[in-house]
Amino acid sequence: MHYAVIGLLLITAAIMGSVLLVVGHFVRPSRPIPAKLQPFESGVPDVKPPRSRYSPRFYLVALLFVVFDVEALFLYPWAAAFDALRLYGYVEAGLFVLILLLGLLYEWRKGALEWV
Repeated sequence: MHYAVIGLLLITAAIMGSVLLVVGHFVRPSRPIPAKLQPFESGVPDVKPPRSRYSPRFYLVALLFVVFDVEALFLYPWAAAFDALRLYGYVEAGLFVLILLLGLLYEWRKGALEWV
């Protein structure tokens, strides 16, 4: 019974999304001219192609940011229940932070955080 409700919601969302896309296609004005199709950035013509490749280091730093953001998310409930957890909670949180610190030191030694 519970799965029927979820299925109904998924079907409704798919139908509603499709209907809105089709209605939007017919309702909105469409007058493409070459000037509108050009990429615009402060009126300055492009010097290089608009789709340049990003360095893999950019993605690595973004991934590290997410990892340490999740670390803060996991440490907040631990800090809220610090009195109840006593020494066991302190040791577990210390091991968690130590593992993440070792990973950060590894990345640092490999030069992954250098922007040269």
